[in-house]
Amino acid sequence: MTKLVLSTGNVMSAGPSIIRKSGSATRSNLELVNSLRDNFTAARQDYAVHAPRTNGNGNGNSSSSRSATPPQTPVDLWTERDGKELYIPRINWHAAGLRDESNQYEITVKLFLLPGTPVAERERYAREALTLVDRELGIQTIDLLVVSFPGMSFEGNCEWEADKINAQQGNLEEELATWKVFEELYRQGIAKRLGVSEFGSEKLGAFIKRTTVPPVVDQINLQDCCNVPPPLKQLAEEEGVELNVHVDCTDILPRGTLRDLLSHGPQGAGVLADPAHSGAGLEGEIVPQWVVRYMAFVRDRGVIENKGYFAGAALLGA
Repeated sequence: MTKLVLSTGNVMSAGPSIIRKSGSATRSNLELVNSLRDNFTAARQDYAVHAPRTNGNGNGNSSSSRSATPPQTPVDLWTERDGKELYIPRINWHAAGLRDESNQYEITVKLFLLPGTPVAERERYAREALTLVDRELGIQTIDLLVVSFPGMSFEGNCEWEADKINAQQGNLEEELATWKVFEELYRQGIAKRLGVSEFGSEKLGAFIKRTTVPPVVDQINLQDCCNVPPPLKQLAEEEGVELNVHVDCTDILPRGTLRDLLSHGPQGAGVLADPAHSGAGLEGEIVPQWVVRYMAFVRDRGVIENKGYFAGAALLGA
């Protein structure tokens, strides 16, 4: 098995085309997918100068080397293998870190546990993801860590219906077992506050009753209903839970999407073997495991200095 680690770099410096517009009501994973694709393209262009030339027609002009079509840079030049881990693209850790001291920032992290992930593996996934965030930002403490469990949504013709449907979603026992991992991170001082995503009133109430460190934030998506359900609003007020609106996908990186990103298709990175496009590469079944999004908010300036994603996946049989 090969462990794949995908990264976007700082999307705040990568151009407005991959930053979700403020106030957008569309639930989407486009920011993640476009940011990964753009970072792959940039890495292939950056390392193209190290690739062997196939003819003598190259003029070294920077404008042509940064063309819209990525050069056919060998994969082993712009990715990096470390034991059983493959970083796509390779990461320059020497350039990582924030501009100022960490206490000048509010650090928010959201961990998406993807469908089909075994409960027994989720602690490993969480620590893998947070270790990467720590290295990228040069931090030891997260101000808010939000966990997105698989199979949860907040959808219905009205807020009452959405709340009712939500109560039947997910797996409470698995979510509680997983939550112990994050309670331990809280006790260790790694996360100052914990949050959940897409928990309606019944789900959140049952969850809080059985946790030692309850969530203080609940992110809900109101795209498909009108308002916050009154029972959820009342429960949040009673338990001191902050309700935040978001537009994230729960299944933010499906298998098909990830394979398309890494295949030899028109916008693929050419990492995986792709018989349909006569492309050589790694072979095996690809299984997305987690996605983590991090944001470093400058407290006194009201701006986001660094925002990005890491994603972890397994390539079985490789």
